[in-house]
Amino acid sequence: MKKIIYSIVYALCLFCFTSCEYDNYEAPAETFKGTVIDNTTGKGFQTEVGDGGVRFKMLELSWSNNPTPWYFTCKQDGQFQDTKVFEGNYNITPLGAFVPFVQTDNTGKITKDESLTIDIKETVTHEFKVDPFLTVSWVGEPVANSNSTISTQIKIERGTTDPNFQQNCIDVYLYVNYSSPYVGNNNYDSRYSVHLSGADANNAVGKTITLTTPVLPGSRIYYVRAGARIDYSVDGSRRYNYNEPKQVKVS
Repeated sequence: MKKIIYSIVYALCLFCFTSCEYDNYEAPAETFKGTVIDNTTGKGFQTEVGDGGVRFKMLELSWSNNPTPWYFTCKQDGQFQDTKVFEGNYNITPLGAFVPFVQTDNTGKITKDESLTIDIKETVTHEFKVDPFLTVSWVGEPVANSNSTISTQIKIERGTTDPNFQQNCIDVYLYVNYSSPYVGNNNYDSRYSVHLSGADANNAVGKTITLTTPVLPGSRIYYVRAGARIDYSVDGSRRYNYNEPKQVKVS
């Protein structure tokens, strides 16, 4: 009986040893970095952090003609960096509130493809230049008023002359956040932010408008930023165009 038990234990140990193979693949260590440039300003494209902002669709072509896509996102000021890329050949498409790099007709046929195909080894730097759907600009500086509100002036204009991407502006926001300069549709205080929608938002295009917050708790620094979006979906989301965030001290 003991021999049978010993044989079973030995067989189990042998099975565990042979089934637990070491992963000999090296961890991804190549870097792909750069900046998304707004063609209307020549500066970094203003966006929000996370999937609602700019994200990059990456296809590794080294081993397959039909690879599973994977994604990484962009910083608020248009800079990006992914330090965990396997060495190989990639097709990369930025996705955001700008004229798409890849376009299709009603049948799904690709009519335009300006995606990037590139070999990534060690560190590769690249700039993507984009035409935003809308440009959102500060007119002057935000002002802290004596009644503990903040008044701002902004101008919203079309960022492209392509009529395929000049849908109605459906939302305009003055976002307010007191905890972080990372402010946008993904991070704001709804109690103090200002929202225009529908006809009010669309009528703001091409004009300088004034937006004033509700009364704010005083003696605090606030971060404000304006965003606007059109009725056009990019990768399943209607994304915002932004101006740069500003810091305002309310006494």
